[in-house]
Amino acid sequence: MKLSEENTHLFYKLMWGVQFYLNQQLQVRPNVQSAQEYAALPMSDKAAVRDALWKNPKLIDAYLDLDPDHLPAGEKEIIYKWKQFIADTFHIFRFLKNYTIFIGKRSQVYGVVGLENTLAELFIGRPLPIMVDAVLLPFKGQIIYDGLLRHHNIFFGSGIRAGLNETYLIAKQNGRIITTLEPGATVPGVERAEKFSQEWGKKVEEITESIEHMHGGPAIQSASLKLLRASAKVAEAALKRRDEEDLWELVAQAKRALRRLQTVLERANQ
Repeated sequence: MKLSEENTHLFYKLMWGVQFYLNQQLQVRPNVQSAQEYAALPMSDKAAVRDALWKNPKLIDAYLDLDPDHLPAGEKEIIYKWKQFIADTFHIFRFLKNYTIFIGKRSQVYGVVGLENTLAELFIGRPLPIMVDAVLLPFKGQIIYDGLLRHHNIFFGSGIRAGLNETYLIAKQNGRIITTLEPGATVPGVERAEKFSQEWGKKVEEITESIEHMHGGPAIQSASLKLLRASAKVAEAALKRRDEEDLWELVAQAKRALRRLQTVLERANQ
C-alpha cells in the first residue's frame, strides 16, 4: 500500500520545507537558496540534512514557531507529530495488502505504508527479509518512512528468518502490529474484528448447546462427538475472551478427546 498522490505531495512539501529551514540554520548545502531548489536536489544530496534533522528534532519546534512557510494549522500539526519518530534498523519482513511489515531491534512490529511507490515496488526482485536503516513517522493516522531507506546487502539464513517469522506471528496473533504512532488514532480493522468475534461467538454458543447432550452410538461416533464438544468449548471460550488458564484447561480436554478418538480408530484396525 502507498499514500495517495495528494498525500504524497503534501508529505514531501512539508518535509522539504522543514529540511530547507534546517539547511539554512546549519549551512549543510549553503548554495541552496530556496525550498524549491532544495526539493530538486537528488536524495543523496539531502541525506546529510535529513540525518541532522533527526539528530536535532528540537529544530522542528523552532521551525513551527517561526513558521516561515505560513502553514495552516492542520499541516503544522502533522509536522509537530513527527517528533514521535522512530529511528532504528529494521527488517522488512513481509509485503501485505494494507502495509509492509517492519520488525525493529526490540522485536516491535510495524505496519508501514509506502510513499509514491509501494515498498514492494521499491524492492522488487530482492529476497526478504531486507535490513534497512529507516526513520518511521506518523502521517494522518498511518506510519510512513521519511523518504530515505538505507539497505544492507546481507543474506539471512533459515534461523534468522524463522525467528523473524515467529516475532511477526506473535504480534499478529496478539494484536500488537503497530499501525499508528499517534495516540488516540483509530487502528484499522479493530472494530471489524470485534464485530466478527461477537457474531461468531453467538453461533459457536448455539453449536455448543446443540451438541452438549449428544451421546451414545458406536465407539467411533461416540469418541468423535466428545472431540466435537471439547473443540466447540475451546472456540466458545476463545471468542468470549475467557482467561488463558481456562483456555489451557479446555485445550487439555480437547487433546484428551482427540487421543481417545485416535485410540478407538487404532483398535478398529486390529
